[in-house]
Amino acid sequence: MSRPVETQWQRHGRMADVQPQPLDPATWDAVESRLKRDDHGLVAAVAQQWDTGEVLMVAWMDAEALRRTLASGRATYWSRSRQEHWVKGDTSGHVQHVRSVRLDCDGDAVLLAVDQVGAACHTGDRTCFDADLLLDLASDGDPA
Repeated sequence: MSRPVETQWQRHGRMADVQPQPLDPATWDAVESRLKRDDHGLVAAVAQQWDTGEVLMVAWMDAEALRRTLASGRATYWSRSRQEHWVKGDTSGHVQHVRSVRLDCDGDAVLLAVDQVGAACHTGDRTCFDADLLLDLASDGDPA
């Protein structure tokens, strides 16, 4: 598969320069053929803050949500509860400007490196992973 064309955003690192372009049909066909969807036609989508590596949220994408994300530079997901596409931030203002999108080796998940504006979580928290720490060996090595 050919490497996607570098956008102005990637070259200059400024949102004002972003002008995403849809993938050409052959490249899109190659990407879509690698997608391994679940029984509902979805793949997991992990959103990560591009400059810090902070994991922000996990959502779901169908092929159309991925296509819209690549074409617009705005994270677009599939809502399993509402059965519709949603663009992150359209109602909350907490936008995800996409810096890069990677498909994992199995084709069953995508990683979005985003510039998060405001909270990523629907609870209003910066990340959906702020609560319920199950294990933290990084601080002092004591799991208690």
